[in-house]
Amino acid sequence: MQLSSQQAQVIIDGAQAKAGEIGLPVVIAVLDAGAHLKAFSRMDGAVLASIDIAKRKAATAVLFQANSEAVWDYCKPGAPAPGLELTNGGLAPFGGGIPLKGPDGAVIGALGVSGGSVQQDVEVAQAALAAFERLSG
Repeated sequence: MQLSSQQAQVIIDGAQAKAGEIGLPVVIAVLDAGAHLKAFSRMDGAVLASIDIAKRKAATAVLFQANSEAVWDYCKPGAPAPGLELTNGGLAPFGGGIPLKGPDGAVIGALGVSGGSVQQDVEVAQAALAAFERLSG
């Protein structure tokens, strides 16, 4: 299964709805299974630095098939792979990136959110994931 444009738009819409609810302008990046951009949105007022961060969070999630924050356990000081975050064009090993799975459990893409605190980004990303899962389920 491939991530469709319709699914990607539902993810964007779900993230924007939650971000609007909490009054937080964010950037949302949706990548396909190959870590290529499928959909993107920068809400009015979102900081420019969040563009790259959202894309990197999504790439981290799709490349490692795990939430972006899980990668920190491997690259933090003293961990088995210090500097891992410097690979693959630069990763973002903190919350806000979530892999997207098809009905068979295979990763078909990922989403990344940036614009607020890590906790806020995770909250918006989880709302985007819930919108995707409602559509897919």
